[in-house]
Amino acid sequence: MGKYLYILLAFIVLSSCGEYQKTLKATDIGAKFKLGEQLYNEGEFSKANRLFSQIVPSYRGKPQAEKLMYMYAQSYYGMKDYFVAGYQFERFADSYPNSEKLEEASFLSAKSYYKMSPVYSKDQSDTKDAIEKLQLFINQFPQSEYLSEASGYIQELDAKLERKAFEIAKQYNTIQDYQASIKSFDNFLFEFPGSALREEAFYYRFDSAYQLAMYSIERKKQERLESANNYYFDLIKGYADTQFLEEAGSKHEAIEEELKKYSTKS
Repeated sequence: MGKYLYILLAFIVLSSCGEYQKTLKATDIGAKFKLGEQLYNEGEFSKANRLFSQIVPSYRGKPQAEKLMYMYAQSYYGMKDYFVAGYQFERFADSYPNSEKLEEASFLSAKSYYKMSPVYSKDQSDTKDAIEKLQLFINQFPQSEYLSEASGYIQELDAKLERKAFEIAKQYNTIQDYQASIKSFDNFLFEFPGSALREEAFYYRFDSAYQLAMYSIERKKQERLESANNYYFDLIKGYADTQFLEEAGSKHEAIEEELKKYSTKS
């Protein structure tokens, strides 16, 4: 019985493959549309996409064009080709502003950009584009059923930009470019006032200022020591029980000892 079932399944698969190849090579756009829709509904997005791509130009201006263009965009999304999917959904939204699928297509366009956002350690240009697209969607459809999902994506992407900015500033500290580190942490604290990384940013900004001051040339040392001290007080003012209390306190004492030398001279 199992042998015959295997043969039957193989026959069905071969027949369907033969039908697909035959339709792919044919000139009947109606047959391509019908089989493409069938394959699309079965989740065979790559095969459906090949058929759709052949007939899209022929359906421009026809009643079925809206349905075809929507499935065409969805097929790219199903193939995880988010770059083209985002473009095709945008194209659909521009071409059919009165479509009942407009909101969904606009959301999936923005979501396609979200899908292209890389890990925080890489260039974040796509992340910024995704935030912009998602915000445009929210502005256009403030009552959308996708509002919560879109807002969640924006928060996730913001957190990625936040982590990227923090790690850049910390990397400057690591490679001992302390002036760049201080400036980068200043920018980070201004741009992300509610960040969970804020305490660490205050500490590493202070540490960078401390390192810069302690190993500074003499004519700039007093000014830099006083600046580092101010960063220490910023840390303690914001986080009296900071996890860095011991390290920061020790460095603060070293700064105070150095500053005594200047009070003696004066």
